[in-house]
Amino acid sequence: MDITLGRKGLLGYLKALGGSNIVKVIPSNGSASETQATDKRLKVICGANTSYLADSHWIGEKTPFTLCEVRVSPSNSVMPNVGAIELAEALARVLPFTATDDARPVLACVNLEAKDGKLTLVGADGFRLAVISLDYADGEGQALIKRDELIGVANALRKAKRVRVSFEAGGDTIGGYSLIIDTELIRYKWQGFNGDYPDYQKLIPTEFNLFAHFDTVEAIKAVNSLKAIADSKAYPIDLTIGDGKLVMANPDNIGQAELVADTIGEGNVRLDGQYLAEALKACGGMVELKLTNAYSPMLFSADGYQMVVMPMSTTEALKQAEADHKAKAEAEQAEPVAEPVAPVATKAKRSRAKVKA
Repeated sequence: MDITLGRKGLLGYLKALGGSNIVKVIPSNGSASETQATDKRLKVICGANTSYLADSHWIGEKTPFTLCEVRVSPSNSVMPNVGAIELAEALARVLPFTATDDARPVLACVNLEAKDGKLTLVGADGFRLAVISLDYADGEGQALIKRDELIGVANALRKAKRVRVSFEAGGDTIGGYSLIIDTELIRYKWQGFNGDYPDYQKLIPTEFNLFAHFDTVEAIKAVNSLKAIADSKAYPIDLTIGDGKLVMANPDNIGQAELVADTIGEGNVRLDGQYLAEALKACGGMVELKLTNAYSPMLFSADGYQMVVMPMSTTEALKQAEADHKAKAEAEQAEPVAEPVAPVATKAKRSRAKVKA
């Protein structure tokens, strides 16, 4: 018996039920009215509440069609290929940085890609990019899974003892894959979203001029203190790197905090305070911040986890960008252009053979 229900409606209904901590869901077996018995329905019992849910209940014209197949078995045999906690933490570190609006459906997905012995999870929202890789030796595959469908699974995986991730060819598109996550109790299966994920590797900077290595615990405390004295919900924070310290300050100079850090180079950059706090929380522990300049993407990295964040625009950053662009253009014009030289034709020598009489 197959029943399709709207996820949000079902979750709301289960939360609204009262009278018992146990919910019993069974096929309707004809004990209801004639109409309920002939139609394909589920019977839901919770305490004194009994209801009959028809196929396609809570599904309207505007409901986006996504499918997750869940199978529960008390004896599901699983040969693990990734750690349950590692996968749960990886999902938790990329999910917050996916797009939350429906206008960008591809960026509202987590990109899971198995290749070259790694399972890479990617989340991006247009301003931030989070990437983390896990060891994986079970072939190749790639699937885009909606963020809303993975949020609850990330918490459930923390309680699992064994986890296996696999990709199954097929679905709605040619060459597409479905993502399967098996635990010892539950099997989850999602059809991948039909779309092309951006080439995120080109967005990760590789050349840097400034470095700072510091503790995220102390940095988060500093961000929270600057947030508390900010005049609005949007609280930009200026970061100044140099002389073995990282200085965080409000742009209007009403507060600042100094952190001990291992630094290379000197410079400053302005960053959205909320973006900074979320990046520090996702990295955890000791983090390394790498910058090229005040207007280019910056990179946070910690234990194989990478996060790219766009800085905020300032007058100084715009002047620096204009000056760098002008200097680059002048350098290109000053480079001598080598003119091609026509090859010199050499006259072939005649070989004279001596003829003996």
